[in-house]
Amino acid sequence: MLSGIPHDCLIVLVSNSDKLPVDRYEIEAQTVEQFCRLAGRSAISVHQKDPGLAAAFKAAGMEELIGEDGLVRSGKGEAMLIGMALAAMTGRRYLGYVDADNYVPGAVHEYCKAYAAGLHLADSPYAMVRISWHSKPKLRDGRLFFSRRGRSSEITNEWLNRFLAEYSGFGTEVIATGNAGEHAMSLDLGLKLRLAGGFAVEPYEYLDLFEQFGGVLESTSPDVMSSSVPVLQIETRNPHFHDNKGEDHVQGMRMQALNVVYHSPVTLPSVRQAIIEFMVAQGALEVGQEPPRERVYPPVGSLDLELLYDGLDAEALTFRQFDGLASAGYAPAPPIERNLIPRPTV
Repeated sequence: MLSGIPHDCLIVLVSNSDKLPVDRYEIEAQTVEQFCRLAGRSAISVHQKDPGLAAAFKAAGMEELIGEDGLVRSGKGEAMLIGMALAAMTGRRYLGYVDADNYVPGAVHEYCKAYAAGLHLADSPYAMVRISWHSKPKLRDGRLFFSRRGRSSEITNEWLNRFLAEYSGFGTEVIATGNAGEHAMSLDLGLKLRLAGGFAVEPYEYLDLFEQFGGVLESTSPDVMSSSVPVLQIETRNPHFHDNKGEDHVQGMRMQALNVVYHSPVTLPSVRQAIIEFMVAQGALEVGQEPPRERVYPPVGSLDLELLYDGLDAEALTFRQFDGLASAGYAPAPPIERNLIPRPTV
C-alpha cells in the first residue's frame, strides 16, 4: 500500500495491531522505515495503545479520548483523530485517509489523485473529497462478483438521504459515500470537525457538517458559513479489494451509523421514529429501547499541539519520525519541527 502513496505525500501510520505474542507494530514500523530509507520518503508512525500517546493527548487537552484503562480508546474514529493531530503538527494543509487493509496499490494511488483533483476543484479553504469506489469485488461460487454496493454503505447512504429528504421534500440519492473510509479534507475544515468514535466516524462527518454549517443550528464559524463547504464525491475506476471482516463487522458499522443519525440534533422526529422501527426489525433494539449514543470528540483544533508533541517526544515509545532525506545523506528534514507547530485554532 505504501508504494501507492505519491512521493511528495507524507505518510502517517496509526496502528492498533497486536503487540503480543508477536509485535506486529514493530514489523510495520520497520517496514515503513525501510521503505522511507530506500525511497527517500518521510513518515510518522505511532501505536494507538501506547501509554505515552494517551498521556500526551491528556496533557494537550483531550482527556475524552482516554478509556478507563488509561489508554487511548480502540476504534477507527480514534485512530483518525490521532492521524489528523499528527498531520496538523507538520503544518500541512490537506489530509487524506486510506484504510490500511487495501490490497491494491493502484487503487490507493488513484484515491490520492482524486483527492488532489477534488480539493483543487473545490476552490474553498473548507473542502472535503469522498471516494465512491467503482466496485467492491466478492468471491462467490468460486468466481469474483464485482458488486456496485457495499453491505454497510447501502444502509448508511439510504438513511442519510432520508435525513436530507425530510428537509427538502424531495427523495434523493445524492449521498453515495456515507461510509467512505477513503476521503480527504482541508485541515482548515478538519480542525473544526468533531469526530465520532469507532465506525461512526465517517457518517458522522456528514452530520457534523449539517450541525455546524448547515444553517439549521446557530454556527460559531461565520467564516466557514460565508465560504460554504463543498463536498465532492468522486467515483474511482479501480475495484476496492480489502479484508473481509465478516457479517458482525458489517452489522456493527450499520448500527453505529444509525445511532449518530438518530441522536443528531438536526434529525427530524419522523426520521428518528423510522430508525427505531428499522432497528427493532433488524433485531438491534428491543421494543421501547432507544439507540445508544456514540462518542463524539472535541475538534482537533482545540488541542495544544506543542504540548502534544512534547508528550509524544518524551513518553511515547512507539512514536517515530522517519526522515528519508537524512537517511540518503541530505540535510535532516524531520516531518515535525517543534518551532513550526501551529497554535490551537478552535
